[in-house]
Amino acid sequence: MKAIKDFTHLLFDLDGTLTESGPGIMNSAQYALSYYGINDVPQSTLRKFIGPPLMDSFRDFFGFSEEKAREAMKKYREYFSEKGLFENTVYPKIRESLTALKAQGKHLYVATSKPQIFTDRILEKFELADFFEFVSGADVEETRGEKVQIINYLIEEKKLEKEKQEGKLLMIGDRKHDIIGAHKAGLPCCAVLWGYGNREEFKEFEADYVIEKPEDLLG
Repeated sequence: MKAIKDFTHLLFDLDGTLTESGPGIMNSAQYALSYYGINDVPQSTLRKFIGPPLMDSFRDFFGFSEEKAREAMKKYREYFSEKGLFENTVYPKIRESLTALKAQGKHLYVATSKPQIFTDRILEKFELADFFEFVSGADVEETRGEKVQIINYLIEEKKLEKEKQEGKLLMIGDRKHDIIGAHKAGLPCCAVLWGYGNREEFKEFEADYVIEKPEDLLG
């Protein structure tokens, strides 16, 4: 199997990979659910909102119709845009690892299901934006919300089809959605254990690589 250090183009997920965004996401989800009289949702349920597209979460976990899920998404963003966005921290050793990867000449990108407008604000707030050549997030209506769509958009915009065919691209994320999306897009995926996934999930969805700490990306 190809060594991680041999990939030259690295696509990073945001939530659970670059930043510990759980508190802001869970608080935003509870805010939206409270609008519908759904209060005191268990933390274990709110944690499920970390990773998947929002529309999917409201539909899958609470049985919302598409129309109701879109409305809930707007309520979620009321809180998230003001408070939840910054209830967030950068994981230890991420900044140092990104610096080292850039020094090695690697091309770094972000591919996240989080809306572009919020992703850009988070990266700027935590001074991570300059590490990345391109950021691909969901559009506000999440018509580009599935991971495979976000990855393919990045590849198209950066004209990386040749590099993809040469096996130079690697997706890096912490949940099954990253693995599934990467494989649908024709990329291998490196799953990280410092986020919200676990070895059982990564084994079930056949992650190509599993690492325990950001420095493992350096080879």
